[in-house]
Amino acid sequence: MIEQAYVNAADQTTPTVQEIKDRISQAVDATTGSARDRLTCWLQIPVDSMFTRMIDSDCQGRARRVGALLSPETGLYVPSDLSTPFEIEGKWAAIEEAVKAGRAVFVNGPTEHVGGSASKFTTGFHVIVFLAVGQELSGRRYYLGFDPDVSATAESRRMWQPLVLGETEKKVGTFDDAKSVRIIKAMILGDAQDGFGPLVRKYYVETDKAFPKISRV
Repeated sequence: MIEQAYVNAADQTTPTVQEIKDRISQAVDATTGSARDRLTCWLQIPVDSMFTRMIDSDCQGRARRVGALLSPETGLYVPSDLSTPFEIEGKWAAIEEAVKAGRAVFVNGPTEHVGGSASKFTTGFHVIVFLAVGQELSGRRYYLGFDPDVSATAESRRMWQPLVLGETEKKVGTFDDAKSVRIIKAMILGDAQDGFGPLVRKYYVETDKAFPKISRV
């Protein structure tokens, strides 16, 4: 699994944390459709507070929708197969160029490699969206990524439960527009000016190595 960490106040990224937060907030506000449509556009959500199963497994379609919403002028960038080692460093250079230009990047890989440590999805592929690149004081580089999977980590699960108060799939469909926006922003943006919620994390990608192959079993 790609090593992951949460954003902290000292992190400097391109685009900046504030620019990314503003883009996400504006895109969530501009998302059309019912409250349920808005929720499932941005979040891969469970049907109940026990995370017995997820409402869908459409991570690929969701990443394309979210990526387009976050890159309305430049368009979502979809790199070539990251599991093929040929010119892998060039692929990551192109990804870095794309995020620096304000383009969201579609990142597809094995679930166990790009997903979260507590994800309900344990086989096959998963798709996340990269939004920025940064560097630690030590020189170690990372990408800032959005993973819509609410089950992904212990932190994302803990945040989700009080937001919906254990409500089921049917009740998710009855949320009003304002509540759906509050839930999405809480999960993605969090409540700190200089950080994010649990769905946006730092990914320390080894850009000189190809992703593992996706298992189709």
